[in-house]
Amino acid sequence: MGIKDWAEEDRPREKLLQRGSGALTDAELLAIFLRTGTPGKSAVDLARELLNDFGSLKALLDADRQRFCRANGLGDAKYAQMQAVMEMARRHFKEVLQRGNALTSPEATRAYLSAQLRGYSYEVFACLFLDNQHRVIQLEELFKGTIDGAAVYPREVAKKALHHNAAAVIFAHNHPSGIAEPSQADRQITDKLKQALSLFDIRVLDHFIIGDGMPYSFAEHGLI
Repeated sequence: MGIKDWAEEDRPREKLLQRGSGALTDAELLAIFLRTGTPGKSAVDLARELLNDFGSLKALLDADRQRFCRANGLGDAKYAQMQAVMEMARRHFKEVLQRGNALTSPEATRAYLSAQLRGYSYEVFACLFLDNQHRVIQLEELFKGTIDGAAVYPREVAKKALHHNAAAVIFAHNHPSGIAEPSQADRQITDKLKQALSLFDIRVLDHFIIGDGMPYSFAEHGLI
């Protein structure tokens, strides 16, 4: 049975228009992107097959061109479309948090930092510098490391914060393993950074860990 034969409220496109994109499963979202299936398979069936093949939606989105294109139902055209969609998303969040904009949406901040850091295969430590009205000054990727970790130096972070005349900062780093839980080292460096910046009256508002799912917020867990 094709998607056109389904009840209207069960069709991914109609479901999205009626209930919003958040109501859709990963397979349904991917099916809308694919638009069509393959002989004997609906777009949703193909999407489920692809997610099973890659292991997750993230793995599919992060796949290189060769791996992506050899999957059933995909190819160069779909790869180009996917890369364009992801880049538009990154640019959208960048505009939301462009210089001079006040941080009024924690969700937008979280989404932007996720879009910037999630795709790396090694750890990257970034800092979002803010003025005393919590308006964005600059996002900088300060340290890069291996899959095991990145060396973070409080002195260098403080120098950058003073250079930007920042009144507050938000830290973020990714976990290539996909597990967005703080290690003991993450907790310790956050405490060291907070102590170092407090000497210059610079507040640490949060530290996000970017993994496969929802980013982990130190502030929400009472660790800031």
